[in-house]
Amino acid sequence: MFAWKPQFDKSLFLAILALLGIGLLMIASAGVFYGEARFGDEYYFLKQQLLGLGVGLFFLFIFQKIDYRIWERFVVPVFIIALALLVLVFIPGIGTTVYGAARWVQLGPVSFQPSEVMKLSIILYLAAWLSSRGRDKAADFFEGFVPFLFLLSIVGFLIIKQPDTGTLGLIFLISIAIFFASGARLGHIGILFGAGFLFLALLIKIAPYRMQRFLVFLNPDHDPQGSGYQITQALLALGSGGIFGIGLGQSRQKFNYLPEPVTDSIFAVLGEEFGLMGGVIVIGLFLFVMWRGLRAAKAAPDDFGRLLAVGIVAWIVGQAFINISAISGLIPLTGVPLPLISYGGTSLAVLLASIGILLNISKHSRLKG
Repeated sequence: MFAWKPQFDKSLFLAILALLGIGLLMIASAGVFYGEARFGDEYYFLKQQLLGLGVGLFFLFIFQKIDYRIWERFVVPVFIIALALLVLVFIPGIGTTVYGAARWVQLGPVSFQPSEVMKLSIILYLAAWLSSRGRDKAADFFEGFVPFLFLLSIVGFLIIKQPDTGTLGLIFLISIAIFFASGARLGHIGILFGAGFLFLALLIKIAPYRMQRFLVFLNPDHDPQGSGYQITQALLALGSGGIFGIGLGQSRQKFNYLPEPVTDSIFAVLGEEFGLMGGVIVIGLFLFVMWRGLRAAKAAPDDFGRLLAVGIVAWIVGQAFINISAISGLIPLTGVPLPLISYGGTSLAVLLASIGILLNISKHSRLKG
């Protein structure tokens, strides 16, 4: 009657809620002019985000109640479905092309990005596969490295065909994090990073728009009215914010100066309105999520839970690092949104479902409090 029931990590959950709250606040502010100009409704993006948030929170609360070990039974069909969805983006009438990129699938009234589903499915698959093989086989060249590279190549090929370099880089980092945590050799990790940099150099060389982005990264003043326009406006927004910002809703760059103010560039609007302190708070929340998530991973009762938690944490923090670094000019500009904050129903719903799994792992943690 008085049996103790394990509870998920409330501190981690509160940090997630804080990031979601900041996201809604910034979408309400950044999307006012953009929503009015595109859809005749200044709160269009906020309403759509609230819908995605509702779906995501529903899945979060359901998944945090499901024993994470159950997912190990379904990793193969889930991964196959995710691969099939990636193929669907290239089928006329189903796949939708926006800005020259085939990244969306339209099934009736529902539109979503299969790459978001792939992020979760590859985490599940790698966690199950590597945990079943053990540290010795994960560290072996033929038993671990070669199959891992083959799997990553299949997913990478489908992602880069869209094309979506930012998502490819993120999936690469997530996969490397899981592979490393499984016991892979540092030499093998080094080979993967070396191959990754060579492949990135090839992608930059063969695609003029990637070369332009790289040139802008090397010299922010390169082509400020063309390929360097977005980063120029983003840096103006961040610089205008100063230490404490110019105030909520007071951003000037969101008024048709800063491209994609509710998605890729939302951190720039946040920096303009809340200044350096606002940016530090957001980064601090992501670092707190990383600490609590890795804490749950370390205390997980089995290797599957440990690797699964590492993958989900790498997804959240890695994506945040890529977005903030790109919009601050620390890495070449990518189309990766800021997790839990940027507008995007598919990404928010799938990410919150994943966080539900992470919270369930924390329930089984050997460390409490």
